[in-house]
Amino acid sequence: MGQSDADRHWLTEAIELSRRCPPSRSAFCVGAVVVAASGQMIASGYSRQYDPHQHAEESALSQVAGADLGAATLYSSLEPCLRRTSKPVPCAELILASGIRRVVIAWREPPVFQPGGGAEWLATRGIEVIELPELAGAARAVNQAVLGR
Repeated sequence: MGQSDADRHWLTEAIELSRRCPPSRSAFCVGAVVVAASGQMIASGYSRQYDPHQHAEESALSQVAGADLGAATLYSSLEPCLRRTSKPVPCAELILASGIRRVVIAWREPPVFQPGGGAEWLATRGIEVIELPELAGAARAVNQAVLGR
């Protein structure tokens, strides 16, 4: 499987995970997958998986805390948050601290709750951020309750 095929596959998996999120009109439904350089999934998560304030990236990263993630890729159905009100550390900072050097997203965070900007923030810190806009519609569809409010 080529890099772009693998990226589409794993990002589609993240979008599917977002469908498991407990419904909310006050938070996005997001899925995240961490994949090793070997192509093996090593962690996954979705918003509100274990805690009503937990984000998908936070859930996935909590499963691989302390692991060497320098060659791993994090796939997220939505741009990692740069600001949040429910917890002190946003997902973009958690990703940077994890050692992950590559992030693939379907769409950028719309300014519904916070202004977004996590992808740009990560990129300015040397993280490769790839957006696959052809999957944005599928990721947005899961979030119609929030987007249509």
